[in-house]
Amino acid sequence: MKPHPEPAWYEVTGVENIPSPALLVYPERIAHNVNEMVRVAGGPARLRPHIKTHKTAEIVGMQQKAGIDKFKCATIAEAELLGRCGAADVLLAYQPVGPDPARLLALQRQYGKTRFAALADHPAVVAQLETLARQQQTILPLFLDLNTGMNRTGVAPGPEAARLYAQISESPFLEACGLHAYDGHIRDTDFEARKAASDHAFEGVVALKKSLEAAGHKVPAVIAGGSPTFPVHALRPGVELSPGTTLLWDARYGELFPDMNFLPAAVLLSRVVSRPAPGVFCLDLGHKAIAPEMDFPRVQLFGWENCRQSGQSEEHLVLECGPELEATPGQPVYGIPMHICPTVAKYPTLLVVANGKITGEWQVAARDYKLTL
Repeated sequence: MKPHPEPAWYEVTGVENIPSPALLVYPERIAHNVNEMVRVAGGPARLRPHIKTHKTAEIVGMQQKAGIDKFKCATIAEAELLGRCGAADVLLAYQPVGPDPARLLALQRQYGKTRFAALADHPAVVAQLETLARQQQTILPLFLDLNTGMNRTGVAPGPEAARLYAQISESPFLEACGLHAYDGHIRDTDFEARKAASDHAFEGVVALKKSLEAAGHKVPAVIAGGSPTFPVHALRPGVELSPGTTLLWDARYGELFPDMNFLPAAVLLSRVVSRPAPGVFCLDLGHKAIAPEMDFPRVQLFGWENCRQSGQSEEHLVLECGPELEATPGQPVYGIPMHICPTVAKYPTLLVVANGKITGEWQVAARDYKLTL
């Protein structure tokens, strides 16, 4: 008699009672990833992790227990969540426009023990922020956002950037906190190629910092990189590191960056809902359940590796598998998202798995763009 095989690490007992699609998280794996972040950084003090991947108070708390007290976020709602968590230092990694400057200053008043800062890359925005801070008789901390090649936000290192930093530094109502440089466009699989590209992009940051300090401006901090270049920037003394995807990891980064020792810690639970033709199966994993912005495959399915993801709509994912694969409607299917960050935002709660059992739920508290402010 053959022994019953041990369940895979991602499998859950009582799966027949769990509605799908669902997003499962595994705290032991998250803890491994937090510890690995601290190890790569050389200590928690250099870390400013981004919470856009998970948006979850419990995962913030796990990082705080590891000694991490600085965080980065993308929305006012995420910043408010960090204030609720008692984070010491929060950077809104976004240039605040519209009503967001007033919302940010409201967070300052409401969570007085948390230092809130924002990014800026345009003189008109800096002037508006200064005016608002003057009106409220407060000081707003700002980082200068630098464009080091991604061409998404920021100002290129050089004279224009120097003038803008001076504008911030010389205002009595703004605090010049330093420089921010996100090089998310650098994704070479080979570490040495990734390092070379990152080093080249960072040269302008180093030169700008030296010129600003020579002109008498303080540059207290430089925040650099995201997850792909995290281990590269970790080699630079005095640089703050802000990985985000490293908390939950995903299939795309796992394939691109085999040099990183992070574990997938979030798994989608799906089900076969139909077999419309021989070798063709449909899962309940549509656009509403997983990030759909990239080409197929959009999920790495355990046990379905030889299937081709051929179509997707709001509620359905179609797989072409060949006649040799057998599956019936209702069969559970587990998979790792290719892109975890926007996938998490599709779920109001995460199901927590420990020792193969669902032990609770974590609210994705900052998935919306507004909490109370």
